[in-house]
Amino acid sequence: MEKNQLSSDIKNLLQKGTVIPAHPLALHQNLKIDEERQRVLTRYYIASGAGGVAVGVHTTQFEIREPECNLLEPVLQLAAEEIEHAKLDRSFIKVAGICGPTNQAIKEAELAVKYGYHLGLVNMGGLNYYSETELIKRIMDIAKVIPVFGFYLQPAVGGRVLSYDFWRAFAEIPSVHAIKVAAFNRYQTLDVVRAVCHSSRVNEIALYTGNDDNIVTDLLTPYRFVVNGEKVEKRFVGGLLGHWAVWTKKAVELFAEIRQCIANDYNGIEELLSKGIEVTDMNAVLFDVQHSFKGCIAGIHEVLRRQGLLEGRFCLNPEEELSYGQMIEIDRVCKNYPHLTDEAFVKKFSEADTRKIALH
Repeated sequence: MEKNQLSSDIKNLLQKGTVIPAHPLALHQNLKIDEERQRVLTRYYIASGAGGVAVGVHTTQFEIREPECNLLEPVLQLAAEEIEHAKLDRSFIKVAGICGPTNQAIKEAELAVKYGYHLGLVNMGGLNYYSETELIKRIMDIAKVIPVFGFYLQPAVGGRVLSYDFWRAFAEIPSVHAIKVAAFNRYQTLDVVRAVCHSSRVNEIALYTGNDDNIVTDLLTPYRFVVNGEKVEKRFVGGLLGHWAVWTKKAVELFAEIRQCIANDYNGIEELLSKGIEVTDMNAVLFDVQHSFKGCIAGIHEVLRRQGLLEGRFCLNPEEELSYGQMIEIDRVCKNYPHLTDEAFVKKFSEADTRKIALH
């Protein structure tokens, strides 16, 4: 199989839809990588029933690419090794984050291929000097190296608004197999879905939600458009989310509930919509919406620290820390929504995970 082709089992899982957590970075207090906890996190996501992981993405901290850190290859390698060691009897999607100008992006794609990653989640942030035509050319060049998982990143955290015409052209690229939409804007989300529905590859591209403020509703909603006189329907079949880096077991269970609801003609949708509001409340706290997402990575780390999966909230960027009042808000949502947290599962997992050192 060529390096820029997906195997049938991975393609089928991607199209069917699954839970893909965005993998955090485990650090010691001295900001050196905590290799053991990095491996444990991967095992936690596997044990939780996730269908894949995304490594080297925003949740893994973009600073891993800085020369003084040089951690992109280690985090890709560690996750790949743990997935290989698990000897799973099911498909498991490995997604590698890809950033930067074309030359850098191609090198990162080649690195991902080296460690057996199936798709590259291509970030278009920080490239405002590229025209949309140049961005499409960049994607086409990356797609020659690795299958592409598109990514619409919200402007609030470094993304840019991209037009319907951009996504229409994007959808026609043969090696694009999925798009994560994190526009945090219904109008911009609609641009992507409508563009895919009008493309010749409507049945070949899987849509994944990255709209952390709208996870449950995204997964419940059918998008329907009239194309050449006929109705075309498209759905978000899964999610690739930083929010799912924590309480992952419950995310997998909630995802199964949503699928069951749809299969049963939306029986129980009111309860799911109510849970969706609870998930949004939790996300607002976790991602520090009140302070424009300043404490989003620290919020994820704090939950994992409480569960013993991380040593601390340590980030490569010293300014990445909980915002004022965020700790109290994390206390609140954990207390109010215990049915959406997985502390009992993590405790059981940690006790059974004989490959780890004693974590505190």
